[in-house]
Amino acid sequence: MRTVREAVLDVLRTRGMTTVFGNPGSTELPMLKDFPDDFRYVLGLQEAVVAGMADGFAMATGTTALVNLHTAPGTGNAMGAILNARANRTPMVVTAGQQVRPMLTMEALLTNPQPTLLPQPAVKWAYEPPRPADAATALARAVQIAETPPQGPVFLSLPMDDLDAPLDEDEDRAARTTAARRVHHATRPAPDAVRDLADRIARAADPVLVVGNDVDAAPGAWDAVVALAERAALPVWSAPTEGRVSFPKTHPRYRGTLPPAIAPLARCLAGHDLVLVVGAPVFCYYPYLPGDYLPEGAALVLLTRDADEAARAPVGDALVADLAPTVRELVRELGERGRASGDRAAKAGDGAAEAGAAGAGAAAAGAAGAGAAEAGNAGTAATESGQTDDGALTPLAALTAVAQGAPADTLWVNESPSNLPQFHEATRISRPHSFFFTAGGGLGYGAAAAVGAQLGRPDRPVVAVIGDGSMHYAVQALWTAAAYKIPVTYVVLSNQRYAILHWFAQVERAAGAPGLDIPGLDIASVATGYGVRAHRATGAGELAKLVRESAAQQDGPVLIDVPVTTELPSL
Repeated sequence: MRTVREAVLDVLRTRGMTTVFGNPGSTELPMLKDFPDDFRYVLGLQEAVVAGMADGFAMATGTTALVNLHTAPGTGNAMGAILNARANRTPMVVTAGQQVRPMLTMEALLTNPQPTLLPQPAVKWAYEPPRPADAATALARAVQIAETPPQGPVFLSLPMDDLDAPLDEDEDRAARTTAARRVHHATRPAPDAVRDLADRIARAADPVLVVGNDVDAAPGAWDAVVALAERAALPVWSAPTEGRVSFPKTHPRYRGTLPPAIAPLARCLAGHDLVLVVGAPVFCYYPYLPGDYLPEGAALVLLTRDADEAARAPVGDALVADLAPTVRELVRELGERGRASGDRAAKAGDGAAEAGAAGAGAAAAGAAGAGAAEAGNAGTAATESGQTDDGALTPLAALTAVAQGAPADTLWVNESPSNLPQFHEATRISRPHSFFFTAGGGLGYGAAAAVGAQLGRPDRPVVAVIGDGSMHYAVQALWTAAAYKIPVTYVVLSNQRYAILHWFAQVERAAGAPGLDIPGLDIASVATGYGVRAHRATGAGELAKLVRESAAQQDGPVLIDVPVTTELPSL
């Protein structure tokens, strides 16, 4: 007679979810015992790291990740990373052990007293099966919900005595049937809705396209959006809080990334009479700088797979449908009608294309330059080489060297929020599925996600650019990378402060706030203690060489500590 455990493993096999990211506790051991040879267990030393690794794995592979946590304490430890996964739209099934059923009522040690409430609101669905026999079918349902657009994490609590429970013939048959189910999601818009949107684009005097993370995540959407921008001669901006690159940054129609505040964003869109947003919320704002949501005379249309995202937008119309087929239909409609206003947009846009293409980076460099005025708090001024006389590189000089050393097919993970403009200026990423940065705003994603991304895509080099403050939110990920010989290249930009908070302190007029500086960190020594080869780069040439050598090897992780100056962003 088969057991619940065997039925659960069958569901996971059927769904291709044979990599388990976990940190085991006593309540998980019944699920993990006699661990099958066709499964892979990836150990993290802390639960937030476990969930972060799974997040990077799912984003890199386009599959659903499996996380195994330790009852309530483990779930609590992982909550920040699960919130990041929700913001990233990451399909993830989080399982957690639970105390045996006979001791739940008395709330014995390690009981999760309200298992479906604890992970809220970070998950789309939380459940504890009412009977042991329901565990496999509940797991299959969890996978389906995680994969339903908008994708995201779900949670399943499994009492530890359920796993060894026997299944009778009918229960086993039901579990197998459920495991084999497939749900296909395809939401096509009404033809009239596409024609109406095509008419609005064609009639607009100066339309503009804003793209967001879902363009990179949705199959086929990247190429469709590029075709739309070219067909309709649209200038293209990235939506604020760019967790993925969703349009080639070297394309002549690309303008840059919109600022994440209401008034500055509207100023960037001044002169446009129609704003088409594809695959992004309208908009992800922070900090609060009030003003009009759109420039005077402008209308907005949002195309999204997320009905809730459409409902909560503060301005504009919305069309809820799959991105790729909808955008392809738009391209066809505009092609059939010759895009009468395309010539007008081309005249307005092509003249700006050179400034925009070079200017996307120029805006980034400008932000860096504005912040450079603040660099006095980081020491002496930089020379033309980008290096100060105390050995620190400017962020742009450091990131340019990293980009020069990295292979063309690099998969980039970033968690250096104060240096994002310089990062994009240096890397100019122009192929899909090549950049991950958490859309959730919480730190601790990058170091762990890089491990998961490299596990998921061993065919591509992974380079993770992490701030020294961010690194310590998930520093235990270094042990996993070393223990499993995962060849991630970590580049840690060290300025011994939370630079992004220094910027927010200026914006929010919070001078004198404590806890913004973190002196005394020695990340190279910490990395060595975890078994990671570590270097300290003292110049741009050495940094490029170290990145090139690390990305070419498969012997395990390498960490490169790079002292940098502090350059604060600008809106």
